[in-house]
Amino acid sequence: MPVNLPTVLICAALLLIVGAIVYSLIRNRKKGKSSCGCGCGSCPMSGACHGHKKGGEANKEGR
Repeated sequence: MPVNLPTVLICAALLLIVGAIVYSLIRNRKKGKSSCGCGCGSCPMSGACHGHKKGGEANKEGR
């Protein structure tokens, strides 16, 4: 089954785009940035994504 040049170029471009996105997510994660890009003050899952320690402010508020 022959593979034509446009198919190879499109697949290569898509792989580069996906690779850049994954690289960006990993880099931001290492810097401690949130993946959603917004503040976590009103987010119900803020405790799950930032791993607050037990006995912190969240537990003092009764959460």
